[in-house]
Amino acid sequence: MSDEVPVDAVPEDVGEMDILKALQEVLKKSLVHDGLVRGLNEVVKALDRGQAQLCILASDCDEPRYTRLIEALCAAHEVALVRVPDKKQLGEWAGLCKIDEEGNATKVVGATSCVIKEFGESSPGYEFLLEYLKENKEDGDE
Repeated sequence: MSDEVPVDAVPEDVGEMDILKALQEVLKKSLVHDGLVRGLNEVVKALDRGQAQLCILASDCDEPRYTRLIEALCAAHEVALVRVPDKKQLGEWAGLCKIDEEGNATKVVGATSCVIKEFGESSPGYEFLLEYLKENKEDGDE
């Protein structure tokens, strides 16, 4: 018996964590734990009911009324709002796509907004996201 650890068991280095990587990780965990809501109707319901913990909005949304509605509901219910640059990317992260044999996303449907009602298990992305939200909230209070 040797003391060598198989290469598979060594955790891979995720590199530098940024807000987009953290969001991707948190959205996947939330989706697995059935805590992710997608689509305007569901997002508005979750925000109105006070179930939303975090709202994500795509910056390339085509409809300005849609954007104003989500922003107003987030402000009224004091829910943190995070913007991502691309709705296709948000749709992929939110599970609105097919995955082929190689693990690549195909037939991605754009999602202009989604809400996290339940984060699921804690992860490095979750911790990074909480820290990011805390820092930005303090910046907004000044």
